[in-house]
Order: sequence, then structure tokens, then C-alpha cells
Amino acid sequence: MRTSNHLIGFLNFLTFLLSIPILGGGIWLSSRANNTDCLKFLQWPLIVIGVSIMIVSLAGFAGACYRNTFLMYLYLWAMFIIIAALIGFVIFAYAVTDKGSGRPVMNRAYQEYNLQDYSGWLEERVKSQSYWSKISSCIRDSHICNKMGRTVSGVPETADIFIRRKLNPIQSGCCKPPTACGFTYENETYWGQQGGGLGGVDSDCVRWNNDQEQLCYSCDSCKAGVLASLKKSWRKVSVVNIVILILLVIIYVIACAAFRHDKRMDNDEDFGETRMEKERPSRIHF
Repeated sequence: MRTSNHLIGFLNFLTFLLSIPILGGGIWLSSRANNTDCLKFLQWPLIVIGVSIMIVSLAGFAGACYRNTFLMYLYLWAMFIIIAALIGFVIFAYAVTDKGSGRPVMNRAYQEYNLQDYSGWLEERVKSQSYWSKISSCIRDSHICNKMGRTVSGVPETADIFIRRKLNPIQSGCCKPPTACGFTYENETYWGQQGGGLGGVDSDCVRWNNDQEQLCYSCDSCKAGVLASLKKSWRKVSVVNIVILILLVIIYVIACAAFRHDKRMDNDEDFGETRMEKERPSRIHF
């Protein structure tokens, strides 16, 4: 086997290894979709890309080991399509999570989230009633708000301790009313309305309900919290994908060069054999 075949086989092994973080990122997004972010269709493109890279790299590895030209062509063309798809996915992920972030609140460690800060395709899907009914039900079933309760030496935490907590976007947007409502803290998910209550300037003030099955699950702040949580999840995965994408492109370019070198060597060998056949003296028959 030529050195170029060894190189292509090694590169396909590296490609197989690089598919693992991509697949892992898709699985991680899937777990987030089931427990926190609650948007269940975004992880599938990444899972499909990861599995496709695994299968194609195995085909390329087999093609290099057995010098199967068909498998090598299949590997190169399929990997080109996969790299293009991964580039498209990274661009899409950044495009749909480009806008929006948390707003700092005076004298609070946590941030709050406003739906007006977000726009675009993802925001429209989260806002739609058909999607939001499923998302809010998922958040409720995850019991993320019920898990907010803390005690200090067996005593529930006070308001002074609570405002120093760094809540995640879902906890801040869905499990408590906006600070602008002026509600009085009683515990993490139960707030009195003596401090201003329905006079708050935020429309979410009238949507808040101390019923533990309702809380702020119908609030715009909850939708914004979901979008903020999705943005954080996607950005983490996208950073890993960009690094892997750069490595895949480098490996792909080297594999193409090695394959072209291998084909050129085959052509040179065929030409040499043909030339030797022509130069070989013919037998003289008497």
C-alpha cells in the first residue's frame, strides 16, 4: 500500500474522531431540549451531520485500505456536501440567535429578559401559540421552578439572599414576576402584590399567577428567557463546531491532495507498463 493510502486512512480516522464532538453537541442540545430549552427540533440537523461524518469517514477508510476508487470518490464528494451543510448550520445558528440579551436590574445579581429585544425566525416560532403551548408545558414538566427553593441553615432564603442569586434565563423569565411589577418577595415562586402589583408598567404583571402550575409561563418574559437560553446553548455548540469545521476543511484538502497524488502514481504506472510493452522485442518466428 502506498504512503498516500496510509495518509488517507489516517485522515479518515481523524475525521471519524471529529464527528464525535459534533454528535455529542447534538445529543447535548437534545438533552437541553427535553429538560431546559424545550425546543425539540433544532438539534436534529447536528445529529444527522455527526452521524453522516461517521459513516462517510468509515467509507473513506475502507476505500483507502482496499484502494477502492469508488469509495474514495464517494468519500470526497459526500464530505464536501457535509462540510457545506455544517457551514450552513453554523451560519444559521448565529443568524437566528444574533439579537437579544439579558437586561441588568438595579441591585439584582440576575438579569431579566424582554421579548422586544428579540426578533427573527426563531422569535416568531417561539411566540406562535402552537409552539408556545408545547414549550410552556415542557418547562412546567421539567419542574425547573420547583427546584429554585433553597434554605440557609434549614430556613428558607430571604429576599436579600434571593436578589444576589444568578438565575438562569428560564428561572428569571418564567419562575418569578418582572421586578418592574413591584411585587413583594415571599419565596422564590410566591410573590405578594402589596408593593404595586397590578399597577406595574409591564404587561406580564397581570399574567403572573402564584398558582405553581401557572407562575409566569404565559409571560413574554418567559418566552424571552427561552430565547436567551437557546442562544447560550447554540453559541456554546457553535464555537466547538467552528473549530471542528476548520479541522475538517484542512483534513479534506490534504485528503484531496493525497488522492490526486495516488491517481497520478497509478497513471504513471499504467503509462510505464504500456511503454515497456511497446519496447519489448517481439519474438521471431521461423
